[in-house]
Amino acid sequence: MLEIGKPAPDFTRPSTGGDITLSKLRGQTVVLYFYPKDNTPGCTNEAIDFRDHYPEFKTAGTVVLGASRDSLKSHLRFKEKLALPFDLISDEDESLCNLYEVIKLKNMYGKQVRGIERSTFLIDKEGILRNEWRKVKVPGHVTAVLEALETL
Repeated sequence: MLEIGKPAPDFTRPSTGGDITLSKLRGQTVVLYFYPKDNTPGCTNEAIDFRDHYPEFKTAGTVVLGASRDSLKSHLRFKEKLALPFDLISDEDESLCNLYEVIKLKNMYGKQVRGIERSTFLIDKEGILRNEWRKVKVPGHVTAVLEALETL
């Protein structure tokens, strides 16, 4: 169960920059955002927003990581296409998605499907979950994350 003020669940997953282990990022703040699918309009806009604000995250000593169920091959193309300066985590087996409780039943064209609920988690330098955003709407979201980061 995720709980604000408690340690964020540790993980090791493959990414576009090699395997990433959350506990090895201690000493840096981490923004972990989950999105449904590479190359879809909302996910592209969200990635672009994180890219465009990346210098602010970097100045704050913050690692930005995107995660979805897409393959590493898909992530590498998506990252290159958008010139993303941060890594994307591949979670094809949904283990990370399940750890952070982001798999939800969603309606798509009148059918219920399992998918990722757009969500973001702010993890402090000690590995403590400090904030979470669920059912994220892309416009203004990255700004809200930066504002929360300033309060740490």
